[in-house]
Amino acid sequence: MTEGDGAGVDDPAREAAGRMADAASALLSGLDPEQRARVGWPLAGSSESDASELERRRWFYTPTDHGGLTVGEMTATQYRRTMALVATGLSHAGYITVTTVMGLENALDHTEGFSGPGFGRERGRDPGMYYVRVFGTPGERVWGWRFGGHHVSLNNLVVDGEVVATTPCFLGADPAASPLLGARLLRPLGGVEDLARELVSSLSAGQREAALLTPRAPVDIVAGNRSRVGQEPARLIPLPLLWRGRLDPDLDRLMWAAHEGGERQLGTTAADHDALEVTPAPKGLPASALEHGQRELLRAVLGCYSGRIPEPLAERAAQRWIGPGLDDVHFAWAGGTRPGEPHYYRLQGPRLLVEYDNTQRQVNHAHSVWRDPEGDFGADVLAAHLTGHTG
Repeated sequence: MTEGDGAGVDDPAREAAGRMADAASALLSGLDPEQRARVGWPLAGSSESDASELERRRWFYTPTDHGGLTVGEMTATQYRRTMALVATGLSHAGYITVTTVMGLENALDHTEGFSGPGFGRERGRDPGMYYVRVFGTPGERVWGWRFGGHHVSLNNLVVDGEVVATTPCFLGADPAASPLLGARLLRPLGGVEDLARELVSSLSAGQREAALLTPRAPVDIVAGNRSRVGQEPARLIPLPLLWRGRLDPDLDRLMWAAHEGGERQLGTTAADHDALEVTPAPKGLPASALEHGQRELLRAVLGCYSGRIPEPLAERAAQRWIGPGLDDVHFAWAGGTRPGEPHYYRLQGPRLLVEYDNTQRQVNHAHSVWRDPEGDFGADVLAAHLTGHTG
């Protein structure tokens, strides 16, 4: 019996958990022992210091080793089953966006003349370098899974047959805009950017003064790939530190050069880093200071993040931002507001941290992340679960 069977199947979070368990079980059953050892990971720890829990809360959005088995090492059937698992954690639009982002590795390889950095492997920009890992046993009381590679990080936890966490959820795009036939553009995160720009452009002078953190955008999202956010101030993590393990000397120099060159191009100062620091208390303009139309735009921007996951789960997440709950969400901006200018925005409030930037590669390289400072990786629910079963 899977998590979707029996009592409570009308609960969307339980139905989603059942689909995840079925898909994860099908994937694991089709792996050979060596592959299964790489995909499967224990989930027995009860604290962040346990090795298994440290690994579960380790996530990346750079083209580094994300942990697990890559789709490039799989048979066609194994690959299909992996993507079937990925689809269980996403809305239809979210799934199409993820698969598009993965395919952009070929476009990025072309942009770099098929001679970009190799990152210590035969092919650096590789749509096969996306990793899957399952934590625990699908269908048991506590288990989870993650999928990630360059510009994708999906993290899901199931407790007592219910999906309790879907963050951190990261999507990026490089290139952010690509030409298509018929004078059209492929922009996987176009709406995520345009709706926020529409919101900042609608602000009055006084509202904009409250929202603008600094006229210079950061070179990346500020909280980076930290396992925890919101408990203490966080400053931007340099690019070479966003990888698993130590880089070889040549790649380390290349990444530092890219990071420092980006900051020079943007004109980033120490004062900018101070202003952009993610603090427990939100910065920027509170939604309570927005007019009705602006509040609707804010909801639309938030929908670009909660809308990544299956609709019933997205509706549950959006309950935090309906009615009075929206008042506590703060909107902050850095950089220019016209298309083509480097920019960054942040949405922060109770159980919410969203960051978006488009500054690199001549403003054609976007990052976006949705986080829950209290419940990333299901930390809050898992702690309560473990306390209840050990007390």
